[in-house]
Amino acid sequence: MSELVSTRIRNTAGKLGLPHLAETINEYARRADEGKMGYLDFLDLVLSEELAVRDDRRFRQGLRLSRLPHHKTLDEYDFSFQADLDPRKVKDLATLSFVEGKANAALLGPPGVGKTHIAVALAVAACRAGYSIYFTSLGDMVRNLKAAETAGRLTNKLGTYLRPSVLVVDEVGYQPLERAEANLVFQVISKRYEKGSIILTSNKTFSEWGQVFGDEVLATAILDRLLHHCEVISINGPSYRLKNRLQAIERENDVA
Repeated sequence: MSELVSTRIRNTAGKLGLPHLAETINEYARRADEGKMGYLDFLDLVLSEELAVRDDRRFRQGLRLSRLPHHKTLDEYDFSFQADLDPRKVKDLATLSFVEGKANAALLGPPGVGKTHIAVALAVAACRAGYSIYFTSLGDMVRNLKAAETAGRLTNKLGTYLRPSVLVVDEVGYQPLERAEANLVFQVISKRYEKGSIILTSNKTFSEWGQVFGDEVLATAILDRLLHHCEVISINGPSYRLKNRLQAIERENDVA
């Protein structure tokens, strides 16, 4: 490829918003020459590479805006430590069919069993697949909505939790809510019903949600919308955090 043609392509690629192509056109040309590519094969190479770069850029941007506490995947989850948890159930969720169907997923169990890890891993997979995601603890969501309501900006703030395709709500049940706070949660659940997916984690069984939300009727209304289309996974095994702490203590004792 002549330098004149290469320069012209770089300029055109820049105007079209294809910076990666502008930077790598000579590399593409070299690969095409070495592979003796036809015109259509060369075009397919360029477009495929540009799409992959755009997808990766979108993925990284989505993770940056998601407020996820970490970016762990299911490959990093130790299923062998949770013998009662069927990996197939979690991996079925990872196909994201529930996200496509605008359904929900609930991960229940005591603290430390990896509920948040799985929830985050599903969110990362959804982001990779092109869905918008957002992470919040229930406590943070309630505090933000209350502050917005006081400032007269509730409708605007609700959009934070309604816009994403997948909303991850962590730590449901760790702190009981007042009825007014529970009503704010109901608004989010109700407005997202059959319009977007929720992935939640909770240390409480659903029968205990009346205590969590301070009102049995309101808790029932929330559960009615949440569970209508929902995959529920209970994890009742030992705590990862306790396991790691015990291992650290054992190592300290060995050294001593």
